[in-house]
Amino acid sequence: MTNDGKYIVYHGLLCPNETHSPESFKYAEEMKVNDDDIFVVTYPKSGTTWMQEILPLILNGGELTPVQTIPNWDRVPWLEETRAALVLDRQTSPRAMVSHLPYHLMPCSFFSSKAKVIYVTRNPKDVMVSSFHFHKMASFLDDPGTFDEFLDKFLSGQVLFGKWTDHVKSWHNSDLGDRILYISYEEMVKDLRGVLERFSCFLGRELSEEALDCVARHCCFSNMKTNAMSNYSLVPQEIMDSSKSPFLRKGIAGDWKNHFSPEQDAKFSAVLKEQTKGLDLKFCWDED
Repeated sequence: MTNDGKYIVYHGLLCPNETHSPESFKYAEEMKVNDDDIFVVTYPKSGTTWMQEILPLILNGGELTPVQTIPNWDRVPWLEETRAALVLDRQTSPRAMVSHLPYHLMPCSFFSSKAKVIYVTRNPKDVMVSSFHFHKMASFLDDPGTFDEFLDKFLSGQVLFGKWTDHVKSWHNSDLGDRILYISYEEMVKDLRGVLERFSCFLGRELSEEALDCVARHCCFSNMKTNAMSNYSLVPQEIMDSSKSPFLRKGIAGDWKNHFSPEQDAKFSAVLKEQTKGLDLKFCWDED
């Protein structure tokens, strides 16, 4: 583990010093995972904040108080970030947390537990666009450079948490059986209400039709964007400058088409095809 400017390098993965430390990774490695723990795992910019809004509502039967009074980083903390040690040990069961870690870097006790995982994927072209804008507004990250330069960094894995393809492959090659539910950001955009039913069934939570309707209404992008507990407006401007780009930008699928040139699209698609060779997976955005 080494420090490199604005980043800490953990098992070859870049992570921001602003939110990670050797101690936070040690905590994650040694944390005692409970059988009823719930993890949402994502590659960065794949819907993590959205899931931090959804999960407490599913677990609390649609009760809005937690998402209106507790910042998302405390109500569903990141496993590997510095606040985890301050928050997770005080949470009542079932504990909900998010993580960007690849499968093999999860806590040792995770593998022998019965903890459940929701793994959210997103079209990597949209992931890259979102990450590009995030780098523009977050002072604790390097300037992304030109879009073309950032595209090369993304494809080579010189970005937060490494290559998108490595992350996805690690979790789709996992041996978790019915402990893991795969969902895509695009499915959530297309049919949030239907996805919420899948979440509640997977987590063993029976919500009434009225409660599901309430969760779906609250978790639409326009409502989340105005929720101070979720939109990162509590973070000082010198750390995350929303005048350069809002943290919650558009909340749509397919925005990459407004950024990629035909040449960039062809290059990105060719590299991704090579990097996912042999991976027996079909993604919903492949049909676009």
